[in-house]
Amino acid sequence: MTEVDVLILGAGAAGLMAAIEAGRRHRRVLVLDLADRAGKKILISGGGRCNFTNIHTRPENFLSANPHFAKSALARYTPQDFIALVEKHGIPYHEKTLGQLFCDRSAHDILNMLLRECAEANAHIQLSTTILSVQNLSQSSTAGLSSGSTPGLSFRSAAEESASESFRFQVETSQGPIRTHSVIVATGGLSIPKMGATSFGYDLARQFNHPIIETRPGLVPLVFSPQDQSDWCDLAGISAEVVATVAVSPSKRKAAAKSRTAQSAFREKMLITHRGLSGPAILQISSYWHPGETIELNLAADFDPPTADPETLRIFAHLTHPDARRDLAATAQELRAIVPGRFADRWRALHARSNPAHAQMRSLPNTALAEMERKLHAWRILPAGTEGYDKAEVTTGGVDTAALDARTMQSRTVPGLYFIGEVVDVTGWLGGYNFQWAWASGAAAGQSA
Repeated sequence: MTEVDVLILGAGAAGLMAAIEAGRRHRRVLVLDLADRAGKKILISGGGRCNFTNIHTRPENFLSANPHFAKSALARYTPQDFIALVEKHGIPYHEKTLGQLFCDRSAHDILNMLLRECAEANAHIQLSTTILSVQNLSQSSTAGLSSGSTPGLSFRSAAEESASESFRFQVETSQGPIRTHSVIVATGGLSIPKMGATSFGYDLARQFNHPIIETRPGLVPLVFSPQDQSDWCDLAGISAEVVATVAVSPSKRKAAAKSRTAQSAFREKMLITHRGLSGPAILQISSYWHPGETIELNLAADFDPPTADPETLRIFAHLTHPDARRDLAATAQELRAIVPGRFADRWRALHARSNPAHAQMRSLPNTALAEMERKLHAWRILPAGTEGYDKAEVTTGGVDTAALDARTMQSRTVPGLYFIGEVVDVTGWLGGYNFQWAWASGAAAGQSA
């Protein structure tokens, strides 16, 4: 039977960081993973360039039933700490928009850096290993241990074992049993199942009576209703800058301000797809969206919103000139300065379908133009759903943070049991935030376990 101090389940970003920190404390560390390669999701992140952190990381960039939970870990392991590690290894990187840092070359640089740090800390990684069970041992139930099959790990004789403190856990695996003082669960969420994502972490949490906040796909494209698909999806590939929000009533907005659904607005690109909407703005707002809710897209963020006075126009101000055309064709021409031409033409056609009288007018009244402006500032869409975990970059929800210590990620009820990374109910925005949570939560657990 293999004996270690710290057993980490999952060789992704959070698990590898936990292994590095625990190994630096001279703990005997073993990392297990079902996959045949460590860090598979690291390698596909950021289009293969790994958006490894965001220099603007704040607790406000994360969703959680407890918005304060992430503050401690994020404060104690910052983007600057990870940047220092990247620079120590001479990895070239650059900043893109909104504080996002990417490797100049490849995500392999980040993974190789983590693996080198693990090796230097004498933290061992065992791949292609299935976890069969995790048992919480009583303090009196210890037994003599024999050598296992993992090279480089130390083992104790029966005499040494009898003199040592009891192990808290016994983990049965496809490669043999392991006893350990601490188990760190870094198995990730349900997103991208083709990369090996499973519900293991949530199932293990339930086994130890830890509640789970409902999980949903996050940072995921949205799917149009059948009517919206008919109206828009032949324009797949067209993008525009928008401000995306979830449209909620004033009463719900007040309640949401104190919860994980606190209102956020994202100004980035929207992309029309063959099934609905994607692009950074849509991925961001998808984490806040729930089935049955409407999203609102401001297509004219550079223009002041319309006033209550129907005679005041912003987008269509040019049409108020005495010699200007004021028909729908003229509105489409103005719209081309804001959105792509084909989108502007479709907007005009759909407006004409909804307002047949306007299609016949040579001179639209200011009230009609003002109504079009209002809709451009608040294009409302009721999505039919999302593209699901197959296309989701993260899983929202997860192990309830109320069951965990915010400084260490350790269970409040099961000593020695830790949960880190995506499996926890802490979900970051698009743009390197989820990696920073992986580094911070992994470091917190590794410095404690």
